[in-house]
Amino acid sequence: MRHYNIPIFVPHRGCPHDCAFCNQKQITAAQTEPDAVQTKQIVETALATIPRDSEVEVAFFGGSFTGIPIETQRALLEAVQPYREMGRVQGIRLSTRPDYINEEILQMLREYHVTSIELGVQSMRDAVLQKNGRGHTAQQVRSAGRLIQSMGFSLGLQMMVGLDGSTEADEIYTAQEIVVLQPDTVRIYPTIVLPGTELMRRYQAGQYQPLELEPCVALCAKLAELFETNHIKIIRLGLQSTELIQETGDLVGPYHSSFGELVYIRRFRDKIETLVKDVQEKTVYLRVHPKDISRAVGNRKSTLQYFAKVYHKTLCFRQDERQTRGTVKIF
Repeated sequence: MRHYNIPIFVPHRGCPHDCAFCNQKQITAAQTEPDAVQTKQIVETALATIPRDSEVEVAFFGGSFTGIPIETQRALLEAVQPYREMGRVQGIRLSTRPDYINEEILQMLREYHVTSIELGVQSMRDAVLQKNGRGHTAQQVRSAGRLIQSMGFSLGLQMMVGLDGSTEADEIYTAQEIVVLQPDTVRIYPTIVLPGTELMRRYQAGQYQPLELEPCVALCAKLAELFETNHIKIIRLGLQSTELIQETGDLVGPYHSSFGELVYIRRFRDKIETLVKDVQEKTVYLRVHPKDISRAVGNRKSTLQYFAKVYHKTLCFRQDERQTRGTVKIF
């Protein structure tokens, strides 16, 4: 069954936090807050294009859903209920902050059949959270995550790499702490310096330097391996190529429209390197699943070129449907 998301942008007006990387207040100023009528229109327009035998999820995103007025939360959630009752919508997903979660809020969300809650974790190092103005602690992430799970919701956690003051060791630690919480899903976002943010001011003042694309891809490949080894589904790698991103012009930081694909290509390269680095033969024959061949070869044959340059080896791939997806073998 194919899965579809119906995204509904809900700006968070009056957010008391000024995260260094966030330009949400600028976005919010230019956005109108959807009401129940507009929510229904968005859902109906989307459903008209989605096959009836699909799995559909309405996703409220863009701010901290549980931080907006409770009357607005109820109105937006109520607007989705008729489509859930008729079987056209199977799930409701929302994103929020760890410090905007408590038992009373979750009881209300359960009344409206919310199925998935994503928390913006960003980092599990308190010093990094503080330096980037997050306004919550790592312990609040743990407490909120466990409470969400205990009340039967699917838990998603979002982390950022390359925040001000964060090191590769900090990113690995954050991923390890996320693994301890065993969420159902994760998203990994590279830190991009957006116009109008505190991070942009620091960058322009020479106080912050974002990650370059290649080191960021290599780091995220390690994180992806850690999550998938622990059976945690990655539902997003990198920022989406939305109109908002496109309108900002030249972005500072490791933005790429196919960031996730670059990460999976790097993961394949790392796996191949482990296998062939000590092989004496100059030509190495490898077996991969047919659906993995493009990732194994690399973007514009980048992986083939890497091994030719670094190891003076020629890689030859054999496509085999019996090979497990995401794995590679010497034959």
